[in-house]
Amino acid sequence: MEELFDAIGRVGLIPVIRIDHPANAGRLAEALLAGGLPCAEITFRAAGAAEAIQRIAEGYPDVLLGAGTVLHVDQARQAINAGARFIVSPGFARPVVEWCQRAAVAVMPGVATPTEILMAMGYGLSTLKVFPAEALGGVSLLEAMSAPFAGLRLVPTGGISAASLASYIRLPAVLAVGGSWMVAPKLLASERFEEVTRLAREAVDIVAQARGGAG
Repeated sequence: MEELFDAIGRVGLIPVIRIDHPANAGRLAEALLAGGLPCAEITFRAAGAAEAIQRIAEGYPDVLLGAGTVLHVDQARQAINAGARFIVSPGFARPVVEWCQRAAVAVMPGVATPTEILMAMGYGLSTLKVFPAEALGGVSLLEAMSAPFAGLRLVPTGGISAASLASYIRLPAVLAVGGSWMVAPKLLASERFEEVTRLAREAVDIVAQARGGAG
């Protein structure tokens, strides 16, 4: 499981995707790959999430594919059966975490407080989503919240944009950043996949420059 998160960390980005038309999932995967971004989190905010996951899993095995906004075990089971390799939830959903651990599935629950971090650590988890990152306090929150927890790897998500990406990815505790600006629903609805590729490539370049600049 940690090897999967290590691979996500090398990418540094997780596109958080709501896809209302699963038939376009393949074109979306191609657009992300063309932009140098071999990762996708398909959220269960849309009814066709499991179908979209299956289409990407079957056609594009190089994509680090996860399921997001997983609120209960049935969704986690659907996602894994469809081909997802990791599960993300917006908060600490104990039944989801326990099911994933029994099934040997990588899981990244959301946290917003030190108490929730301690709950997750009690389950042996060290890679955690921070949501909603910007609304909670952004970079300053992550700096303060991560300080007492050695070895913690955070994935801030929520309200982050290309303009703020570098400030997050430079933080030592940040494994990767989740964002939806490069896969905005309006882009997908209008099938502007060339723009998805452009924004993905721009984000990948920002991560590379920020990490290089951090030494």
